[in-house]
Amino acid sequence: MEYSRNLLFKTGAQMEQVFQDMIDRNRARLDIRHIRTIFGAKHRHARTRKGLALGILTLETPVYSLTVFKLHFGKLTLKGYTKGEQVLRFEAIAHNTKELRCGRVIAQFPAIVARLKGILERALSSLRWLDRAFISDDTLERLPVPGRVGNTRVGGIDIGKPRMRAVLAAIVALAPAPHGFTVGELARKVQEIGGRALPDYSVRRAAYDLKKLRGKEMVSKAGRSRRYQVLPHALRVIAGLVFLRDKVLKPLLAAMVNPLAGNPARPKQGRKPKHWTPIDDHYQTLRITLHALLSDLHLAAA
Repeated sequence: MEYSRNLLFKTGAQMEQVFQDMIDRNRARLDIRHIRTIFGAKHRHARTRKGLALGILTLETPVYSLTVFKLHFGKLTLKGYTKGEQVLRFEAIAHNTKELRCGRVIAQFPAIVARLKGILERALSSLRWLDRAFISDDTLERLPVPGRVGNTRVGGIDIGKPRMRAVLAAIVALAPAPHGFTVGELARKVQEIGGRALPDYSVRRAAYDLKKLRGKEMVSKAGRSRRYQVLPHALRVIAGLVFLRDKVLKPLLAAMVNPLAGNPARPKQGRKPKHWTPIDDHYQTLRITLHALLSDLHLAAA
C-alpha cells in the first residue's frame, strides 16, 4: 500500500536540479536517528530481528537520466523519482501494514492512510532542499547558444572570451544613460575598458555584438532611433556575469590555488596586515564559507 504526492515544476531542467541537489544534501546526513524520526519510530523501542534493515538509503538508475531515491526502514519505504518531464513524485510505501502498528483490518484503512501520509509529510519537511531563489533558469546554458534577430541568425555570447567580457562591462557602464547609447559610444567604451587587448575594436564589431545581445533579449532599440537600451532584467544578469567572475570567482580561486594561503577555517595567529580593509574581511568570510560549503558537500576540493 502506498501514499504519494507530486511536485510540479515549470521545466524538466529545474526538476532535475532540485532532485539531484536534494540527493546530494541528504545522502551524507541521513543517519538512523533521522530515519527513525521520519518513519515515526523515534520514541519506540528498536526491535531488531534477523534480516530487518533499520535504515538503508539506496540510489537506483533503472533507465537513462532517471534516478530513484529510496529510504528503507523495515517493511516501510520512502521513494522519490521523476515522473515525466515536469513531475517529481514521492511515495510512502508499506510492504506490510503490520509495521504501521494500527491494525490490518479493512476498518483501519483511514488510520493506515493517515500513518503513511504522516511519514511522507515528515520526510518532505525534514529533507534539505534547494531554496527556490537558487533554482537555475538555464541562463548560463542558453547564453552560448545561437539566437535570432528577426530572420537573421546570430551567434551566442561566450563570456570566456575577453572581447565579450569587455562588451558586457561596457554595457553595464552605459546602461544608466537616460537616452540609451549608440554603437559608436559602445565601441569607444570597449576600447577604453579593453585597453591594449582590444585596440582594433571597431564600430562594425560593436554592431555585431549588439545584435547578439538583442538575440538574447538583453538589449533593445529605443523606438525607431539608432540608440539602444538595456532591459532591466538583463542588466541584473549582465552585472552578475561581469562582477561575479572578476570580483568573486577570480580572487577566491587564486586563494584556493595559492599554497601559501593556508586553511581559511583555521584561526590565524598574530595581527592582521597593516592595510587590512573591510573588503579583505568580506573576502576572508567568503573563503571560510566556501571552505565549509565544500566540506559539507564532501568535495575533494575542500
